[in-house]
Amino acid sequence: MRVVYSVYQLCNISQTPAMSSTRETILKTILSRQQISIKELAEEVGINPISVRHHIIKLEADGLVSFEDERHGVGRPRRVYFLTSNGMESFPTRYLTLTTRLLEKIKETLPQETVNTLFTQLGEQMALDASSNHELDTLPMEERLQVLQEFLSEEGFSVEWELKDNAYHIKEMNCPYYQVGQSHPEVCTVDRTLISSFLSVPATRVNCILDGDSHCTYVVPIIPISKIPISS
Repeated sequence: MRVVYSVYQLCNISQTPAMSSTRETILKTILSRQQISIKELAEEVGINPISVRHHIIKLEADGLVSFEDERHGVGRPRRVYFLTSNGMESFPTRYLTLTTRLLEKIKETLPQETVNTLFTQLGEQMALDASSNHELDTLPMEERLQVLQEFLSEEGFSVEWELKDNAYHIKEMNCPYYQVGQSHPEVCTVDRTLISSFLSVPATRVNCILDGDSHCTYVVPIIPISKIPISS
């Protein structure tokens, strides 16, 4: 289960801001050295330490670089810089190819029923993650929807919801996993299960980007809060 969850997360490839060639060189140098000081960076990149510090500040602001103070004997600790996970993602990756191949291998190895179960369990686990900091049994449905919207946004979705025709319509305006979903539509099971499990109400999909629709839409009925099961 942990393996499939990691594969699903790999599809959500982060986008990093455009950067100057000097900052790219600094990132590559940090990548090769893993941990490095401002002075060492200046020597390797061939610019003065003040300029290096200026670029490092911008890279920190972009979330690509972080630091820690390294103690070595007597005296003040030495500050060394390293790449964050987003910094690592700024380099060319083959996550999409790896994810697709791994899912293909899983489907070749396991019965389809087992594969479907894994995706369902993944959606259930993500629902638990989304609710971990909330007392859902005390929240009205519309507040639950707000929490769900925030969680899905963190997962890379642009989400809107509205009350229409005596039901809640949850619209995912994009799909971060669209390219994987074209070959492995089972990923849609994750969203449906996540929404159903989190809201404790069955969700019905009425539109899907993979079917050529402009967005994915899930419909959940209005249920009085007193009748919504308490999440476990």
